[in-house]
Amino acid sequence: MDIEDLAERILAGERRALARAITLVESGRADHRAQARALIERLHGHENVALRVGLSGTPGVGKSTFIEAFGMMLTAQGLKVAVLAVDPSSARSGGSILGDKTRMERLSRDRNAFIRPSPSQSHLGGVARRTREAIDLCEAAGFDVILIETVGVGQSETVVAEMSDLFLLLLAPAGGDELQGVKRGIMETADIILINKADGDLKATATRTCADYAGALRLLRKRAQDPEGFPKALTVSAVEENGLDRAWDEMTALSDWRRETGHFEARRAAQARYWFEAEVREGLLARLRREPVKGAMAALAHQVEDGEISAAAAAEELLETYLGEVPQV
Repeated sequence: MDIEDLAERILAGERRALARAITLVESGRADHRAQARALIERLHGHENVALRVGLSGTPGVGKSTFIEAFGMMLTAQGLKVAVLAVDPSSARSGGSILGDKTRMERLSRDRNAFIRPSPSQSHLGGVARRTREAIDLCEAAGFDVILIETVGVGQSETVVAEMSDLFLLLLAPAGGDELQGVKRGIMETADIILINKADGDLKATATRTCADYAGALRLLRKRAQDPEGFPKALTVSAVEENGLDRAWDEMTALSDWRRETGHFEARRAAQARYWFEAEVREGLLARLRREPVKGAMAALAHQVEDGEISAAAAAEELLETYLGEVPQV
């Protein structure tokens, strides 16, 4: 593969080249990973700076419907929108339906939009490990807004936040009960909470739910990266396309404030360090899956199963053998 040619085509905004490059960065083959690293390095330092927006919410809350309506509104304004939709993978077969592009039929036909569904595989929070590299590729291709849709809610918010400039949480009216276990973590991470389905019989319920969350947000400790009034809760209707323009106005206002105050660049720098450390951890784990460590680990696992050695002692023995002396923590 001619990496230089592929990079030039991506910088020129060629969709086919972008799709091919994302396939390359998602591959787990060693030769493909080497090519992907070379491509990312070649594109490093491009001038375009997109607004990266992470979006999460419980299944059935209407994430795909919202993204399509929101994306259509942005493309109508002349903006180029990329959607990276992470689809849940089966724990048994490892397969994914990858149906997000089918759900977003209108947006998928828009010439100013690019939709790429990816399998979550086994990664935390349903965020594919190479999604951040796909974000870099879309940004290099000249897209103005990149939407990252993730699977479900929970601990994944930390991972999503480390990929995006803004993090949105989409909720359904009266959907608080199912979120009790993760509510505080979500509230501390979200920049804007959107109560979807604020239409028809649910409009009044959505308004009450929005007021509840707005009150809860005011109780949280103020974050340095937020201007007065943020984070905030809003109501939207993806079906009727109501409230989308206000939501976008709030997003741009928050983004502009962070750029003017230096928080935008500082956040990107912190994210770069976060992913460097994540790559180091992933590299160490990858070594455990290769020989001779793989065989030694299997042998020690059998001893642990038979009760011949404790799990902690076996782990320390393995790490000392292949990584040197392990410091006590």
